[in-house]
Amino acid sequence: MLPTMSPAVTRRRLLLGAGGFSLLAACAAPVEEEPEEVINGIPASQIVEGYGPLPDERYPLGPVPPEYLVGVNRRAHGRYLGDAPAGAIEIDTHAKLLYWIESEGTAWRYSIAVGRQGRGMRATTTVQRKVEWPSWTPTANMIRSEPEIYRQFAGGVPGGPANPLGARALYLYQGSRDTMYRIHGTNDWSSIGNSGSAGCIRLFNHDIIHLFPKVQMGARVIIRSKADSVRIEGEALANRGIELPAYFASRESIEDGTAGQRPPVPEAMMNEDGTYPPEILAQLAANGMTDLAAETSGTLAPHDPLSAATLGI
Repeated sequence: MLPTMSPAVTRRRLLLGAGGFSLLAACAAPVEEEPEEVINGIPASQIVEGYGPLPDERYPLGPVPPEYLVGVNRRAHGRYLGDAPAGAIEIDTHAKLLYWIESEGTAWRYSIAVGRQGRGMRATTTVQRKVEWPSWTPTANMIRSEPEIYRQFAGGVPGGPANPLGARALYLYQGSRDTMYRIHGTNDWSSIGNSGSAGCIRLFNHDIIHLFPKVQMGARVIIRSKADSVRIEGEALANRGIELPAYFASRESIEDGTAGQRPPVPEAMMNEDGTYPPEILAQLAANGMTDLAAETSGTLAPHDPLSAATLGI
């Protein structure tokens, strides 16, 4: 017959055993956490969905930094309030937005940069050519008007990360005539949401890659009037962004990746209701913009943009 232990002794041994186990666990070496992956200087947890690395592209792309993707600068899908038919593209050069319209009253919205040529777009055109990683040659007029920027590219630039047309281009025609207008990608993140001294209609490379397969050959491209922009988007959004000066970089620095980027432009980072997020209001105030509307609305008077000098560009 096995000896029995009193309940008190049994309980004491259990407690000692439990204490010993706890002591051993407490003395065990701590488990080290794996360091967070960092891609092109951006912690993986901060990469915005839809703007991450694209390693399978012919020329792999890194992520777009999140500070360039605040407010309407990030693409979105939702209800469409304009008048264009399904399958068409509507461009709002005032609010710096492009819509690709679906059926059932929905659309994809993309933020754009509008160059000097883009601001001259008025008539409806159609997409009659689509190219992945297109080559580019500046026009004679571009070389003549800004030789310090464009002369170095007179012989043309092959498709690739250094090409100003970016990852994709849609070529716009009227009948059989090439209008020379393009909807294309860009490697200049700061230009999105603003106007520029040159170029047509530019999107983040990630956005033109997203848009490209949706657009059918022959799709109509409709330009929204200022009155319609104000009616649909509101006065504040219809005056979004500033006009940026040309961003000069040598061909060599663009090709070897050392050209760098300008900082984000706060005025471009509006919410879709025409207000600014609190962090953008703080940036505007820090940059000397004191004539702001009440912070509850966050709107900015359209006649009072920050200068390029204030932004340090």
